[in-house]
Amino acid sequence: MMEPQPLNTTPAPEVPRPRAPLERVIAQARFPPILTIRSPDKVAVFQEVLRGTYPILSQEQVHSIELGSGQTPNISQGLIWRLADQERDPGWRVSLGVDFVALETSAYDSWGVFLERLCTVLSAVEQGFKPASASRLGLRYIDRLMDEAVDRVTDLVQPDVLGIVKQAGISPPVLGQSVVHLMTEAQFVAQDGARVQGRWGLLPANATYDPDGIKRVGSPSWVLDLDMFTTESQPFASEKLLATATGFATCLYWLFREMVTEEFLRFYGGSP
Repeated sequence: MMEPQPLNTTPAPEVPRPRAPLERVIAQARFPPILTIRSPDKVAVFQEVLRGTYPILSQEQVHSIELGSGQTPNISQGLIWRLADQERDPGWRVSLGVDFVALETSAYDSWGVFLERLCTVLSAVEQGFKPASASRLGLRYIDRLMDEAVDRVTDLVQPDVLGIVKQAGISPPVLGQSVVHLMTEAQFVAQDGARVQGRWGLLPANATYDPDGIKRVGSPSWVLDLDMFTTESQPFASEKLLATATGFATCLYWLFREMVTEEFLRFYGGSP
């Protein structure tokens, strides 16, 4: 088998889509554990920097289970601080754990707005906790097609991406007509050692593969989930991390445009 070649991305002109079906956008930076993040007094300084934009503070206890070599479960407990713009159904939320910080939104408007907010969050972590390095940086876009768009998915998504649910004129839709749940998973090699983890396909009603990122809904939906990341350790410098994230956004938009049709752009209010 030939060695995979990095995605040959070129900046694609952005087409504004007033009704873009973005479910969620998430950026996350991981760093070596900093145990003082468990302390309310230490987090208070971090909160004060962000409190004007994210006034709602809460804490969440999380549990993880790992199997050791002897198959004995290793159960650990962690604390995550959540800062949100509103108490119910927040449009923006910051999550801070002992080894990561994340910014997520379900109210994405533009990369410029997201970048400005991400800059503030990363700078607050850099100044408040001085992580030794960033061990992972990721940017994830989740699009979700609903209702009429699901019925027209063969017009909106490229045939190679659709797989067995492709248009009848391209191949006999014997299997595609019977599909109720179809998820494709692929990992792409990108430039500078980065990777893109992609998941896409048809979810039935009340189904999800990621409860934190993709909520259950009462009707079938088509999901396009692209997550670009690097695990190459680098200094935790907010400006450098922002530059990397901007490169990720450019690559993910190019990949998105490769996977959807121009009719997709028109359907959601764009003018290709």
